[in-house]
Parts: sequence; C-alpha cells; structure tokens
Amino acid sequence: MSLHIGIVGCSAEGAALCYRTICEEGAQALGPYAHPEVSMHTPSLAGYVNCLERGDLDGVASLMLSSAEKLAAAGADFLVCPDNTIHQAFALVQPRSPLPWLHIAEVTAEAAVVHGFRKVGVTGTRWLLDSAVYPDALSAKGLDCVLPSHAERVQIGRIIMDELVHGIFKADSVAYFQSVIAGLKEQGCDSVILGCTEIPLIINDRNSPLPTLDTTRLLARAALHKATAAQVISNSKQ
Repeated sequence: MSLHIGIVGCSAEGAALCYRTICEEGAQALGPYAHPEVSMHTPSLAGYVNCLERGDLDGVASLMLSSAEKLAAAGADFLVCPDNTIHQAFALVQPRSPLPWLHIAEVTAEAAVVHGFRKVGVTGTRWLLDSAVYPDALSAKGLDCVLPSHAERVQIGRIIMDELVHGIFKADSVAYFQSVIAGLKEQGCDSVILGCTEIPLIINDRNSPLPTLDTTRLLARAALHKATAAQVISNSKQ
C-alpha cells in the first residue's frame, strides 16, 4: 500500500497544481487511474499574507502546524507544502510537527545537483527572495545562487500576488519574467528556480531563456516517489 500524502496548501493555484501532478503522474508508478491517497488542508490565503506583511513567522508557522495537525488526524503519513515563501517558517514548524515533511527547497536543490547545474537563478515572491530559503538550500549542495535586483523582485512579486495567485495570466507578465530570466542568464546562471508555485503556470522549459527547476512539480514528484516506493518494491517481489 502506498503512503497517504498530506498537502499543506497556501495559495489555491499552487496547491492545485501539486495535487493534479500527484494524481496525474501516479499512474506511472501504480497503474491506470491510480494514485496514492491524498488529503489537503488550506486555510485562508489572507491569513498567510497578513503574517508575511508584518514579518510574523510565528504566525506563519502556526497556520502551517494547524494544517499539519488536521492532516495527521485525517491519516496522512507525511506532509508537503507547495509554497516556497512560507518555508521561511519551516525551522519553527519542523520540531513541533506531528508528521515528517519534504522540504520544497531541499528537493529543488537536489534536483539541481542531479541535472548538473552549478549557478542557479531564483525567482519568487519578494518575501521569498528577501529570505535565506534558497541561498541556504543551494549553498548546502555547493551551488551558487543569483537573485534578481530589488526592482525586479518588486515587480515579480506584484505579478505573482495580483495576477498568478488569482489565475490571471497576461502576455506582458510572461514577457517580464522572460526578461528577468534572460538577465540571470547574462550573469552566468545555467538554470532558474521557479520559486513560486504559480510561476510554472506561465514559464516552462519551452519559453524560458534558461532551463527551469519547477518547484511545484518537483515537490509533487518527490512526494509521489516517497509515497509509492514501498508499494513498487513490494510489487516487484511478487
């Protein structure tokens, strides 16, 4: 039997993409129409935004832990959070969590190593880019990290919060992301992290100036692998 995945949601679009990826790609490991059991809890996004605006990481952690406790009660075996920004509070969450987690930045950094990348650009909300989430995760793997300029961070953050989290996708916003990624390429980056779980809805390897690290799908696939590994091994012995 595969493990029960608990999704700690933050924004609807990112959580939905993570959920869809697990369900759609589950068949590759488990057979037609199959996927692991999945439960998701998502508090109001406004609660997270209010905490982030005032720099209240304790508040962010409390929201994450509330979801974790509900998912543990629902029978989840482990947790994932398809939101990069709120991983700033992960150090406050992990010691108090009722269940183990996969860390989105650690999963992404490991994928960068597997692909042979060495100098990685990062995009995401202004809260994420002002934090140590990705610099720490990448440096732990011996990778260099390059961030957009302050002005670019502000504009990227506006697009994410005013458009992408609401399912609004504009051609000029796609073009802006492409220009920022092109600038990271000019600084020597060999790849770019799509460090907001909505960015993959508008940027991918087909339209990006750099190879992308899609944090949403990478996390979903890591969760799928963890959930199905025991079942695949068991089936192979039959």
